Amino acid sequence: MHHRNFTTAAAPIWAPVYAAAIIVFAASARGQAPGVGPEAFNNNCRTCHSVKESDNRLGPSLNKVIGRKAGTAPGYSNYSQGLKSSGITWDEATLDKFITNPDAVVPNNNMKPFKGVTDETARAKIIAFLKSQS
Repeated sequence: MHHRNFTTAAAPIWAPVYAAAIIVFAASARGQAPGVGPEAFNNNCRTCHSVKESDNRLGPSLNKVIGRKAGTAPGYSNYSQGLKSSGITWDEATLDKFITNPDAVVPNNNMKPFKGVTDETARAKIIAFLKSQS
């Protein structure tokens, strides 16, 4: 009976599968599947915001938002008075509260008609994504 060595013969065929498995494992080890943060951002924020530096839209660019004082994105001037005078410096906890309910954190903000993201998992993914853009 003829035996074929599948280990070496199949290696080129299976190499991409192994590589993909390693990438997925590494991403899940960090607690997030690949592409999930951008998807959560796109589904909830992209209508008004970008994460590209200086790409201000209806809302300011959220590039490097973690650690930035509210109302100070470079090149963006359409902030509400409430946000400009809030004294907030964006960190993960403050972003979580704001994304949950912007009006509760900064009354009279310009985030209309955005009411917030009630899904805790989605908020965590958005914040992780924003943190990765710093």
